[in-house]
Amino acid sequence: MTKQRISYVDPDKITDDKMKEEFERCRTRGTPRPESQAIRAHVPSTFWSFANTWQTVFHEGVCDHKIKELCRVYVSHSVRCEFCGNQRSIQSREKGLIEDDYVDLLNFEKSLRYDKRQKAALRYTEAIIWDLECDDDLWSKLYDDFSEAEIVELGYFVAITMGQQRWLKTLNIDHHKVLAGTNASMMPGAETLEDWEKHKQSPDYWANKG
Repeated sequence: MTKQRISYVDPDKITDDKMKEEFERCRTRGTPRPESQAIRAHVPSTFWSFANTWQTVFHEGVCDHKIKELCRVYVSHSVRCEFCGNQRSIQSREKGLIEDDYVDLLNFEKSLRYDKRQKAALRYTEAIIWDLECDDDLWSKLYDDFSEAEIVELGYFVAITMGQQRWLKTLNIDHHKVLAGTNASMMPGAETLEDWEKHKQSPDYWANKG
């Protein structure tokens, strides 16, 4: 991997108890994993701005968490942010999302895996990421399945995660570098450092595919 651009803050040197608790949550639950928060921790207000937004908008909120998770990883695959794209929401897994649900994201329009509601959300995500026209048909299909509150939250969430992923991609950070030793929120093949180093070279790894 190319040179890392910003250093990690060592969680063991943090004295703020609440920040230490949040790092422990990242270690055991992930999304986000500790490495990205160890970058944000250089500025505590940035650390908490992201942590609080991610909790209230992604983990909580009014829109179906599984849909937000699919949109999050759609962003990852679109902008090729490997750090974010290799994470899986534990909450989504507990609610029934499986690994196969991530495979067809970039081809969601033709896929039979996603229902009408999921496709409407992914189409909205695609339009936000790539500055596509949001015509009457797109909005009509959104309003068929989502309330205005859900559309607001989804749009805001996609905007937040797109910006964060494009930023993190420039930093060349990687998994299993901070508070290592857990597989929380890691995708299959990336649960341990050894597995991850091997999987990165595999032709089956999503970022190695065209």
